[in-house]
Amino acid sequence: MKTLIVNIVTPDGPVYDSEVDMIIAKTASGEIGILPGHIPMVAPLVIGAVKLKKDGKSEYVAVNGGFVEVRPEKVTILAQSAEVASNIDVTRAKEAVKRAEERLQHKQDSTDFNRAELALKRAMNRINVYEGNI
Repeated sequence: MKTLIVNIVTPDGPVYDSEVDMIIAKTASGEIGILPGHIPMVAPLVIGAVKLKKDGKSEYVAVNGGFVEVRPEKVTILAQSAEVASNIDVTRAKEAVKRAEERLQHKQDSTDFNRAELALKRAMNRINVYEGNI
């Protein structure tokens, strides 16, 4: 069976580099599935999980925005931040949820509200990926 080479990179360095059978990612226009031989494309990503299927098993990576570049045999994800499920500090993520919820309850201006809302989405994404609630 043909495979895709997948690289997930953040400003802090590489997060994931392997061959997979299929990728499912959340883009600004909806969820996409990518198989070997996919037409070339570039799409913006939203906060969400990237599902990587390999040998009948699935791995998840929490991605917080960025871009996916698809070529027939290679996919590169340039993300603002990303974490493989096994590397997520769930305690830290739950603390981030609490902080964001407190900020949302005590909103002072629209900028603080927007930042708190994004922080909440990122933290919930990390928790969901860690717990497998995708």
